Formats: sequence, structure tokens, C-alpha cells
Amino acid sequence: MTGLDGRVVIVTGAGKGLGRAFALDLAARGARVVVNNRNRVVDDAGLGPADHVVREIEAGGGEAVADHGAVEDPATAQRLVATALDRWGRLDGLVTSAAVSRPQILHNTTPENLQEVLAVNVIGTALVAAAASKAMRVAGYGRIVLVASTAGLHGEPTVSAYAASKGAVIALGRTAAVEGARRGVLTNVVLPYATTQMTSDGMDPRYAGLMRAEAVAPLVSALLEPGSEVNGQVVVAAAGGLRAADSVEGGTVRLADFPDLSSALAASREGKQHTYPEAQAAFQDFAAELVIP
Repeated sequence: MTGLDGRVVIVTGAGKGLGRAFALDLAARGARVVVNNRNRVVDDAGLGPADHVVREIEAGGGEAVADHGAVEDPATAQRLVATALDRWGRLDGLVTSAAVSRPQILHNTTPENLQEVLAVNVIGTALVAAAASKAMRVAGYGRIVLVASTAGLHGEPTVSAYAASKGAVIALGRTAAVEGARRGVLTNVVLPYATTQMTSDGMDPRYAGLMRAEAVAPLVSALLEPGSEVNGQVVVAAAGGLRAADSVEGGTVRLADFPDLSSALAASREGKQHTYPEAQAAFQDFAAELVIP
């Protein structure tokens, strides 16, 4: 018995890689899973990746149902929530793992490439999270995990659109965490390192064998446990390890007090470090330090 027995969780992008690992781990812990993955490729029997994951879950004694919709289609978000509620009468958790990369260096990025990446990674994530959050707020309970990337935290050359999209997902998750807390809907963001179909070409071969998708799944499952009160956290995860990540502002200094901008920035970095739950808190603190010596 675990805290996930009988819970219902939607996992997007769950046909392969990280999403598949999340779905299988949740099912092994007793959750019933809506397995979403669009059918880009099907086998001779007409089964796509989501169907095969459902079969794996059922073979292990679990319950699951497949959905083949594209997350950037608004109808998919509504259908995923309706599927959970109609089939099992509840929706307890959501993991948004669906994503595309489409590497292009910034000055060569085409409008079509940018639109596709943002549509799947940002709009697709936001649509599903919004639909799930709405149902969860009515129920007074929910756990949401948005899957982003350290590319969105630090930037990454050659994947400008992907990095921008994942930075947006991080901001979306932190915002959702503040909005949902009073209604019992908690949201966190996971930034995984894993060797998957998307990352295998660029993965450092020294670490590729350690970076298993399955090693990230227990963290995601832990964040979905009903006993977890973790909210608004950004967590880097790989190989069973994790790092808490924050948006950090340095100490407050006045430009006029320094001979040049570089000196002012260096002094700020050496000053008191600030973290905030949301932007208004950051503004209020910054304004107060400027007004009050």
C-alpha cells in the first residue's frame, strides 16, 4: 500500500522516455493513469506508444487508459480531464512531460520551428495544466508536476526555442503554485537529466548509462503523494540525486555609488542573496530597500 493507491494521474508525453517512466512508476505505486502520447508511429496492429504503455501497466496488474491527442490542441486538455473523471470519478495528479526540441541556433530559427516548439512545450503544457487545475480546485485537492529543463534555467546554445519554452514552463509552474496553494492544488517543476530519444545524441557518453529515465520517476511520484506539501519548488533531478533550484537576486546597490556598471553588478553579487515566491514580493522588497536606507 502507498499513498498513490487508487489515485488518478494524467501523464502527457507518456509513450516513451521520461513520460513512460513516470507513468510506469506511478502505476507500480497503485495509481490509475491516463497515458497521453500522440500517435506519430503505430505498429502493424495500429497501436501507438501510449497503447503499449497501457498494456505494460495492465500486464503488471494496474489500470490505465490511452489518449492519442496532441497537447497543443485545446480539445485534448478537456478530453484528458474528462477521461479521468468519467472513467474513475476523480483527478488527483498531473505530469506534463510532452515536449519537442527541434534544435536551431537563434539566428537561423525559422518562424515555423519557433511556433511548433512553443505550441507543444508552452501552450500544450499550459492548456493541460489549466484544465486539470480547474477540476482540482473544485475538488479542493491536486498535485501537479510540470517537466521543464535546465536549458530554461541557464540557457543552452543551439536550442534557443526549446530553452525559451522551458523557461516559460518554469515561470508557469511557480505562478500556478502560488495560485493553487489556497485550494489545495500544489505545483512543482522538475528539470530532469536523462538519456532519452530526445537527448541521446547530445548526452555526454561518460554519463549516458547513469542518466536513466527510471531514476527520475521516484521524485515525480513523491511530489504527487497526497502527503507531500512541497509547493512552488524547482528541482533538478538525475540518477537518483536532486538539486533545489531558485531564481536569485543579489544585493541592492545604487549605480551612482560605483565607477561603472561592472563594479555595481559585482557588488550586488557579493551582497545579500534574495529569493522570492513570486514577482510582487520581489518588487516590494526591492522598492523598500531603495526607499529606506
